[in-house]
Amino acid sequence: MNRTLRSRTCGAAGLLVLALMPATAHALPVISEVFYDAVASDDGLSFVELYGAPGTSLAGLALEGVNGANGAVGPSLALAGVIPADGIFVVADATAGGQTFVADADLLLDFDFQNGPDSVVLRAGSVILDALGYGVFAPGEVFAGEGAPAADPAAGASLARHFADVDTGDNAADFVALETPTPGSAPLSVVPEPASAPLLGAGLAGLAAWCGRRRRRLA
Repeated sequence: MNRTLRSRTCGAAGLLVLALMPATAHALPVISEVFYDAVASDDGLSFVELYGAPGTSLAGLALEGVNGANGAVGPSLALAGVIPADGIFVVADATAGGQTFVADADLLLDFDFQNGPDSVVLRAGSVILDALGYGVFAPGEVFAGEGAPAADPAAGASLARHFADVDTGDNAADFVALETPTPGSAPLSVVPEPASAPLLGAGLAGLAAWCGRRRRRLA
């Protein structure tokens, strides 16, 4: 095998192995979907959906809005409850009468996150677990999300992760606009069966060793 073909083979094979490796969540729980701008009034319609390990207590955690114009924090929502068996927990806005129009709501609180450019942050005390920034931030404005901001969708649409359990640390890459919000429902990534993990690791190690030997011979 000539040097050029061998180099391409190592590079292509390496990318294939990386593509087959499962992406993992940056931190759990994470923000999996946010709906903050209904077509008319937002009252009783806004929600923040979280994804995390079933049985995880949300006591001590908080959701905060961060104003993109000046970095002011508000609203600040103290969370409570436990993530259910499906891993999805919905924090829904309540009307003045204590009701909500959000399906599958697990916790009712009174809040109204602003349209972009703004951010929603999930924190445990001073530790930020996850953050979503959305909209176009002008120079001098405050982006409190991760990576690059997600788009600010049209009224009536929500921002949701491609996969609720995958966080690459880049809002623009992780979130997509949904014309129809889906509180309480979210797709999860497909990961290799446990038995296939050792095979994947062995294949990756073997590939690295083979390419390394070839490089040394060519040096």
